Amino acid sequence: MTISMYEASVPRLINLLRNLDAILAKAKAHAAAKKIDQNALLSARLFPDMFPLVKQVQIATDHAKGAVARLAGIDVPKYEDAEQSFDELQARISRTIVFVESIGARQIDGSEEREIQFTIGGHDLKFTGMTYLLGFALPNFYFHLVTAYNILRHNGVEIGKRDYIGNP
Repeated sequence: MTISMYEASVPRLINLLRNLDAILAKAKAHAAAKKIDQNALLSARLFPDMFPLVKQVQIATDHAKGAVARLAGIDVPKYEDAEQSFDELQARISRTIVFVESIGARQIDGSEEREIQFTIGGHDLKFTGMTYLLGFALPNFYFHLVTAYNILRHNGVEIGKRDYIGNP
């Protein structure tokens, strides 16, 4: 049995974006219950040279929308990266889910050998669709998602592995 590029991307991204949304909802509730300024969590980092929670969520959503757009051969939607609250981050996640859901299997399946080129951080990158999805887009998406999870867990938000994985 083979798995399609669509099945390897869209349903997985949507599932984990929904989990991230639920995790942020728990973080918001935690801050309210413990009378913690939301900014303390939103600006929290695991280490001084790492991005804060807000940026981790922004980058995770960037990789989700970038993955499906590039595989489908369409322009990647641009976001302003201006979120400053849990509500704004959750709205960004919702917007990303809507976009990812808008991409159909016909647009992505068959993209295994599609040439994908873009520049990130001043580096020109070139992939085939398969190596982009499995070797770049998904690992980066998971990295920033789990880093957001770890920042919140480290700061006392009562979340666990089930919150991260959800119902696959």
